[in-house]
Amino acid sequence: MKEAKQMSVSAIQNGTVIDHVPASNLFKVIQILGLDRIENQITFGTNLESKKLGLKAIIKISGVFFEDKDINRIALVAPDAKLNIIKDYEVVEKKVVEVPEIIVGIAKCMNPKCITNFETVTTRFSIVSKKNISLKCHYCEKITNQENLEII
Repeated sequence: MKEAKQMSVSAIQNGTVIDHVPASNLFKVIQILGLDRIENQITFGTNLESKKLGLKAIIKISGVFFEDKDINRIALVAPDAKLNIIKDYEVVEKKVVEVPEIIVGIAKCMNPKCITNFETVTTRFSIVSKKNISLKCHYCEKITNQENLEII
């Protein structure tokens, strides 16, 4: 009789686990949350099987707990992400990301003539569609969709 193979990523004592991230957007989530600039232990896996997403990524951050406003920023690139808050190796809270109504200073306007691309003006968008992310620029009113979404 063959034993089932088990692959595991080590558990964290305290921190946050971000699950159900599309594999192709793993590094965008890392960038949006500034995880590339912190010294806490971070473990991630990508191209993991997922019934819902096909391929998914997971991120485990030791000793870090996010504010809702920070969590919701990742909804732009990982709208189905789930967060598990871990304390003493146990899940004490589960959170689901929600696309905020207004996006400020996260994404770049795709219109090369927009004032935000040549002046020091913070980008600001309203959400046109939460399903297939579409953002409407507050300044030039151009629509930036998921394919053109550039994180700044």
